[in-house]
Amino acid sequence: MKRILFISTLVLFYSAFAKAQSQSSKQEFKGYYNFTYSEDKGNILLEVKDLDKEFLYVYSLSTGLGSNDIGLDRGKLGDGVVVKWVKSGHKLLLMQPNLKFRASSDNDNERASINQAFAQSVLYGFEIKSQKDGVYTIDITSFLMQDTFGVAATLKRNKEGSYKVDKSRSALWMENTKSFPENSEFEAMLTFTGTPTGRNLRSVAPDAKSITVIQHHSFVKLPDAGYEPRVFHPRSGSFYVSYMDYSSPVYEPIQKRFITRHRLEKKNPDAAISEVVEPIIYYLDPGTPEPVRSALLDGAGWWNTAFESAGYKNAFQVKMLPDGADPMDLRYNVIQWVHRSTRGWSYGASITDPRTGEIIKGHVSLGSLRIRQDFMIAQGLLKEPFKENDENHDKMMELALARIRQLGAHEVGHT
Repeated sequence: MKRILFISTLVLFYSAFAKAQSQSSKQEFKGYYNFTYSEDKGNILLEVKDLDKEFLYVYSLSTGLGSNDIGLDRGKLGDGVVVKWVKSGHKLLLMQPNLKFRASSDNDNERASINQAFAQSVLYGFEIKSQKDGVYTIDITSFLMQDTFGVAATLKRNKEGSYKVDKSRSALWMENTKSFPENSEFEAMLTFTGTPTGRNLRSVAPDAKSITVIQHHSFVKLPDAGYEPRVFHPRSGSFYVSYMDYSSPVYEPIQKRFITRHRLEKKNPDAAISEVVEPIIYYLDPGTPEPVRSALLDGAGWWNTAFESAGYKNAFQVKMLPDGADPMDLRYNVIQWVHRSTRGWSYGASITDPRTGEIIKGHVSLGSLRIRQDFMIAQGLLKEPFKENDENHDKMMELALARIRQLGAHEVGHT
């Protein structure tokens, strides 16, 4: 009897120990989406509460290849699309509604007729692992491990070779996988294997047969209805979003166009000049070296003068990205200092709400070799750059930094 009791106690002890070990290998995240990462299984289980409620899905590249000619840069934004969860049987479908064709009518049947006339897109199907109190648990690992950004297609299009994701060399990347009240961020390290055929890839990869990048995914709460879309005018100088509104009167254009812009509201709407409810803040990459850092903070900040002229006081600000913040986090407008093996483009892009044109994230990528080219241009323009001594770089740096200030302001303008 004592032996049986001893064995039973031993079994219970080891069961409790095994359970504790299992729990210690799991990491729970609470926020816009709650999810659990299992280190043992290498997967992420996501909890889905709100079916048929739209949110924003964005994908991007956290790390790049370092080749301007290939075009897969660090911090490059992909698309931002409206999606929703739809339940069908034992599956949850991640569905993208077709916002290119709409009806703004109050007539439910009219809106339904438009939805039925044009195709929607199911981005992925997930088997429901469990269900409790209206909460569905799904495994999103395989979704995150896809080549969503199209790295393989980009390499093939640039004649760099045929590549595919090697699952044995790929994994979830937890460094910047986090959840916040209004956005959840996920990352996956993807390794592409193949046979290189182009010189560009060979010139930047340590082993051109194996290319590893980190892909970023964001699930983001859509902005509330407080934003007022502004109709696009060709002379506005703005970019726009557009769609076909089939409920438009026959005597009005069927295509609707709204400019893309940040939400900006005065604290005192009746004042000619007023503080703002929430300023537009752009954050500079902390990896930017001096004196470029100070030049970019200065140049990008010129935009505040334009906003003040429009009656918005201290509405546009430029700050350093906080320590530990991820530049791909949708909460931050970012100016990134991007390195490539050769001189390349700088550009400004943004993620917008496709429904209204409201800018959710502005994102600038500045090529780090630009200032070196400007420095050499200055050397060519100056008659006697080294008249005093070989270390007299002041005039060249003055011109190069002036160009960097202009570049910062220019590319922020594109966002």
